[in-house]
Amino acid sequence: MEFRKQWVSFLHRAATGTKMTRLVLTPIGLVIFGVFTALFVLAAVLVDRLLNLPGLGPPGIRFPVAHALVVAGVIMIAWSAFQFIRAKGTPVPFNPPPRVVKTGPYRYVRNPMLAGVFVLLFGIGFAVNSFSLVVFFTPLYVLLNVWELKNIEEPELANRLGDDYIEYRRKTPMFIPGYRKKVR
Repeated sequence: MEFRKQWVSFLHRAATGTKMTRLVLTPIGLVIFGVFTALFVLAAVLVDRLLNLPGLGPPGIRFPVAHALVVAGVIMIAWSAFQFIRAKGTPVPFNPPPRVVKTGPYRYVRNPMLAGVFVLLFGIGFAVNSFSLVVFFTPLYVLLNVWELKNIEEPELANRLGDDYIEYRRKTPMFIPGYRKKVR
């Protein structure tokens, strides 16, 4: 069995496993996600220094943009996480809510928490004056997360939550409210 299928199977077993298993795996998943995200920021800062890349503009422009993006990202993340907690789960795929969450920002997009992380990363890029974080590393991070969602998390969700999730996925865009992929 290929790695992707093994990982989907592992996530499914964890998400449907005992409460103790989910509680043990939740902080591990959170740390892995945090380290993965932090590595992108660190790599960007190192690339900026090594390649002597230009900055993103004067602080008078960068800081208001950074502040707005960081605040917006944190609000999106917190609002989304709150919806999962209300539904008796966590944002970590090892310990998800037992049902499809369709409240709060999940009414508009399937992945508002991750969208908030993307916005936060752009804001951090402006805050630390990292050209490569804004132009290369955050877009790469977005692409990798979209791949992971489409190939690992969504198949597990469809398997675990069935038709309710499949219908939600069909009706609700991934990240951009109102954006519908044309199906032929």
